[in-house]
Amino acid sequence: MSIRNEALQKLMQEIGQKKAFSEQQLLIVKQQKAAKNRETRMLQLTANEVDSLPKETKVYEGVGKMFVCTPIPDVQKRLVTESDALKSELANLDKKEHYLQQTYDNSKSSLEQVLRAGGI
Repeated sequence: MSIRNEALQKLMQEIGQKKAFSEQQLLIVKQQKAAKNRETRMLQLTANEVDSLPKETKVYEGVGKMFVCTPIPDVQKRLVTESDALKSELANLDKKEHYLQQTYDNSKSSLEQVLRAGGI
């Protein structure tokens, strides 16, 4: 009987660790998504400001410790490229979040099932 209890405790410990790890990773992914959403919003606001400028306006971009005059179409192209990259990263984070949420839910239900079946 003690072998069964030891195996049950080991199983519960493994499932508990997997659940805790998934929960921790899920929190990290949610924070990363929030940061990417903020970056996306900043790019949208910047693009709106650049679009509202007259075509002859001089636009400067920071390069290291200096600023370089850049044509408006080049700035717009860079903003679109960065926005597309962020969308791709957000899609990957969504997939990762879904996987981690599933792992967490499965671990949680497995743990509850073991507790009900084991009578601990």
